[in-house]
Amino acid sequence: PKKYGLRQTIADTLGVGGVMRALRTVPVLLDIADDVAELCPDATWLQYVNPMAMNMMAIAARHPGLKAVGLCHSVQGTAAMLARDLGEKPEDVDFDCAGINHVAFYTRFEKKGSGEDLYPRLREVAKQVVGGERTSTRTEEPMDHGKNMPEKVRYEMLLRLGHFVTESSEHFSEYVPWFIKSHQPELVERFGIPLDDYIDRCEYATTKWQNIAAKMDEEKLPAERSDEYASHIALALAGGAPAVFNGNVANRDLLIPNLPASACVEVPCDVDAKGIRPRKVAALPAHLAAVMQTNINVQELAVKAILEGRREHVYHAVMLDPHAGAELSLDQIWQMVDEMIAAHGDYIPAALRA
Repeated sequence: PKKYGLRQTIADTLGVGGVMRALRTVPVLLDIADDVAELCPDATWLQYVNPMAMNMMAIAARHPGLKAVGLCHSVQGTAAMLARDLGEKPEDVDFDCAGINHVAFYTRFEKKGSGEDLYPRLREVAKQVVGGERTSTRTEEPMDHGKNMPEKVRYEMLLRLGHFVTESSEHFSEYVPWFIKSHQPELVERFGIPLDDYIDRCEYATTKWQNIAAKMDEEKLPAERSDEYASHIALALAGGAPAVFNGNVANRDLLIPNLPASACVEVPCDVDAKGIRPRKVAALPAHLAAVMQTNINVQELAVKAILEGRREHVYHAVMLDPHAGAELSLDQIWQMVDEMIAAHGDYIPAALRA
């Protein structure tokens, strides 16, 4: 993509990077789904792999009866960041959040006890962050690979859309057509967008895992509970304390009424020993649903390409991607997809290579 002038940051969830990751990942997950359906159809499958929405849409289409739920950490992680940005403790905020994975929005963000609406204060923070007067607390803590991540994109979107989105600025900048533009390179600098960041993260992760493996040969590493949902869900299913989490599930029951039934949505879920029960939520504000629909278009076409073995839908998915469509001509998209399919070889299904 970079050869054609299409720059990406993470490239594993949407866009041409997300589509290609789906082409090589969904078939593997469908093999697992077939095994689950045959060997343990009553099992609860906690699925953490990206591209989350495409993966879960494919699983639901192939085996609608499986108890599969997709898990991410963006909802609880972003809520904690916003609390810290306001000088509050994460445990002292309460919220409603719904949408699709990485493009969900907090429709309510309040202080526990008093019920104070925290959005007016967040808008003041947004003006300061976007204006360069202060930084987000996430920016002040370098990531594992040593980079500081400005949160100007998401705070800009708060000022434009009125609600805060769940996934990081580096992710969200490539889900929409407004921030990464080859003819406006000053936007990348202005919003601090880390182009090609996933490559650096992968190189760091490889080294990190090698170091962990070496340590495990020498010592027993401590295990600590994180804020990831899986352990809380497992405990609740086993009869422990009930829990609430945001999970990625099929929208076939119109859990979000103004998104397609074929979509994978991220909604609050209750879990206890009786199982996982996704909640129905109110229709989302129209402009937020519209942003999500631009992503759902790509997700649906990529999944159709895989399930139906139709290579033309790979092109269609990338054509309708907001970022690719804003940067490239149709000829460029076709040529780029051809090159990427050829480069993947047998990592993707044979029907899509023909």
